[in-house]
Amino acid sequence: MGKKESTETMDTKLRNAISTMTSKSASLKEQVGELQAALAALAQTQVEMNKLRKEEHAEYLTNKADMEQGIEGVKIALKVLREYYAASGKAHAAATGSGSSIIGMLEVVASDFAKGLAERGAVEADAQADYEKGTQENEVEKKTKEQDVKYKEKEITGLAAQLATEKSYQEGTSTELTAIIEYQGKLDEMCMPKAESYAEKKARRDAEIDGLKQARSILEGAA
Repeated sequence: MGKKESTETMDTKLRNAISTMTSKSASLKEQVGELQAALAALAQTQVEMNKLRKEEHAEYLTNKADMEQGIEGVKIALKVLREYYAASGKAHAAATGSGSSIIGMLEVVASDFAKGLAERGAVEADAQADYEKGTQENEVEKKTKEQDVKYKEKEITGLAAQLATEKSYQEGTSTELTAIIEYQGKLDEMCMPKAESYAEKKARRDAEIDGLKQARSILEGAA
């Protein structure tokens, strides 16, 4: 393989390598863009989760306080009524039946309040557990994607440096190939017989005839 062929082969290899690396770099940049968009969406999701959990917890605390206050009020009413109807004396005897009914009704109310408070507490605990689980999953996904972005950006940086080197080599090879082609062209031009024009042919023939005439004159003079 001659110098020209080997240089052409090297130039082709370098161009192909540059094309492959450029394509890979573009693909990596696109992947990084997608990951960053996903990270932004994940962050927004977490913000919304935080806001909702905060609102739900605040509502639970308000309802819990109201229900505890209601339970406490019913307990006080029951205490007062029990003490009242338990008092001795005929004055209270007639009211004992209706008092038992009121006390029974208040006991049901107190039980319902306590049951409702327990149910709300269970719902709050489940909501908090779901929030913590979702937050943990988001954190794991965030770290995974951030690490992926870090690795891909590092690879992009490495490809950029490698591309710069390969392009420099390719430019040198391309310059060398151009010089070889130009040199080969000049050699071919020098070695190839050049076609004469009519004027050049006529001038050459006239010069040859003049030379012959001069030679004959010299010979005749010598005789």
